[in-house]
Amino acid sequence: MTAQTPPADSSGEQPPSVEIIRGTASEEELAALVAVISDAYAGEAAAAVAEEPHVSAWTRTQRSLRTPLRRDIPWGRYSG
Repeated sequence: MTAQTPPADSSGEQPPSVEIIRGTASEEELAALVAVISDAYAGEAAAAVAEEPHVSAWTRTQRSLRTPLRRDIPWGRYSG
């Protein structure tokens, strides 16, 4: 039993597909497989949380560096 490749969704990603390469699976076995995989995926997605970077008070209050001096302007602001 092989499944046709389902069309891509609006985000352009292919939904997961199942291909049985040996034997025949009943509807109940396929339903159990989908339930177990869905539960495992939901648990993994819930546990996959990115850590927020630690931002110290010093970093938050720190001023940015001043702009560099312009070397194209002559001393005294006039040329001549």
